[in-house]
Amino acid sequence: MKGKKSFKDKWNDLQKKATEQTSQPKQPEENSELLEPSLMDNIRRIKELFGNSDDIIMREIRIGKEGETRACIVFTDGLIDSQSIQNFIMESLMIDLRATNSESDPFTEGNLLPYLKEMVLTVGDIQDVNDFTNLLDSLLNGKVILLFNGYTQGFAIEMKGGKERSVEEPTTETTIRGPREGFTENIRVNTSLLRRKIRDHNLWIESRKIGKVSKTNLSIMYIKGMANEKIVEEVRKRLDRIKIDSILESGYIEELIQDAKWSPFPTMYHSERPDAIAANLLEGRIAILVDGTPFVITVPVMFAQFLQSPEDYYNRADITTLLRILRYVGFFIALLAPSFYIAITTFHQEMLPTQLLITLAAQREGVPFPAFIEALAMEVSFEILREAGLRMPKAIGQAVSIVGTLVIGSAAVEAGFVSAAMVIVVAITAISSFIVSNYELGIAIRMLRFPFMGLAASFGLFGIIVGLIALVLHMCSLRSFGIPYMAPFGPFIKDEQKDAIFRFPRWAMSKRPQLISQTNITREDTPAPKPDSN
Repeated sequence: MKGKKSFKDKWNDLQKKATEQTSQPKQPEENSELLEPSLMDNIRRIKELFGNSDDIIMREIRIGKEGETRACIVFTDGLIDSQSIQNFIMESLMIDLRATNSESDPFTEGNLLPYLKEMVLTVGDIQDVNDFTNLLDSLLNGKVILLFNGYTQGFAIEMKGGKERSVEEPTTETTIRGPREGFTENIRVNTSLLRRKIRDHNLWIESRKIGKVSKTNLSIMYIKGMANEKIVEEVRKRLDRIKIDSILESGYIEELIQDAKWSPFPTMYHSERPDAIAANLLEGRIAILVDGTPFVITVPVMFAQFLQSPEDYYNRADITTLLRILRYVGFFIALLAPSFYIAITTFHQEMLPTQLLITLAAQREGVPFPAFIEALAMEVSFEILREAGLRMPKAIGQAVSIVGTLVIGSAAVEAGFVSAAMVIVVAITAISSFIVSNYELGIAIRMLRFPFMGLAASFGLFGIIVGLIALVLHMCSLRSFGIPYMAPFGPFIKDEQKDAIFRFPRWAMSKRPQLISQTNITREDTPAPKPDSN
């Protein structure tokens, strides 16, 4: 039986490895300043680059049998776990080598670095650093830098820590049934949340840094074999074309790589729910995660997706179908209710029952403004109240928005500025806009509502119809990374109507969206349940 290697054999292996590394040194980045052999020169240079910032901590120590080797631990305060430095670096470096039976002293024979890396430091991720560009980048990304006197190479040790927001329930996408966890501002926490839901080795992550100043970490996440490789390559190309100083939120990325930059409709989907992003990945979409924000982007996207909710797949099919129909009805009410009121009361009074027409005429008898000005004033007032309620402190924001709406509405009717019917129409419009679960689509509705009001005031129902035709043509012309925005309605795809307005039972939705996942479209082969023989 072959025995274990002795310390001398291990040490000889390390010396051989060090010789190989010396013959093939790691190439530094282009135009980067190399580390100096003098530890004091390197420390002085780091202080100059950071302007003697107080949060850059430098701890000089001596290691070796007699403390003959000087070293320095450099880290950014607040980005690392200070206790881990003490437990896994300081204690490991300050060992007494006289307790070993080594016949050679690595501290005097020039083989210190491979010895420490392979046999002393008890940490998982250690990378070599030999230039200031890599050193600064590692230091600002929460790594501990370990430098040695007499060596032009150091270590970058992964030891991130500091204060971070824990995983909490999302506040922008509430559901009755479903997971209660949401993404955080830490990109690695977010990738782990998705890994827990999709435990497949084909879930690939590609990382890069964007922003010349911020150097923000960004990851592309997709399932190999499900995602369309052409779309993945298009995502890479658009991200690589970004040349900007900083990326502080995923909205920067969304605005820089989206299709139809002047369209009010969003052509990229974002969410802070891991279950929603995991479901998109399983349909063949690509996720883009940005460090520093809890909102994750997925592409490509279709219009029907914005009127769906993750909760749709946690309830029965009949309940989900009813809720989706309500969302579509709410979408059209929020978009067209004021316009129809203006058109009918201004041009098409004959469409109203006589009694209702008399009631409306009596209400408008003392109103000095036409219906369009009346509706415009009420809509602008409500939008102001809505934004004020969002920006105010949570303790008083909701109360101010509700009280302000009631007071302004009732006071405007009593003063004769608007009619009571107009207040009702605006209130129904506002409530219907809240049924649209996606915030960006809700903003698009709010933007388009005013042009439709203008068309109704100018041309009546004819103007509304012309506006709807133009809107449909515009939406059908949109693309999201090459995928038609209005699919599966235009182009009409029969099989995908099972998960558009209606949601069929899960056993009937056996295929993924054909336009998105073209290589692996089979989701499941679950047969339809058989009726009970009893």
